Amino acid sequence: DLLEADFMKLQEVETDVQVISGQIAFVGKVTGTARVIKGRDDFARFTKGDILVTNQTTPEFVPLMRQASAVVTDQGGITCHAAIVSRELQIPCIIGTDVATRIIQDGEQILVDAEIGVVSRLN
Repeated sequence: DLLEADFMKLQEVETDVQVISGQIAFVGKVTGTARVIKGRDDFARFTKGDILVTNQTTPEFVPLMRQASAVVTDQGGITCHAAIVSRELQIPCIIGTDVATRIIQDGEQILVDAEIGVVSRLN
């Protein structure tokens, strides 16, 4: 069933992956510090120019998105919140990676290449 399939997908993540792919929501190319934000408690760690890496965004993420140099999400499609707001703010955005928050480490250097839809770990 679907729940079991999702659970199995969670179990199969290899954390030594260097390149993650997703769907391009807004084009651009940025190198910077990944800030993995899993919830509101993490917001205070975010600083201007960080790359926002999160499961998905909601309206409460907009202040962070305004300061972000790029956005990367695990979930979402072309009409999701992260995609719409990133297009409005004109910042590179890759959505639907499935695994970004479990592979990318908070504080590591990454390249968001939203010209081709990949995120590369640089550390």
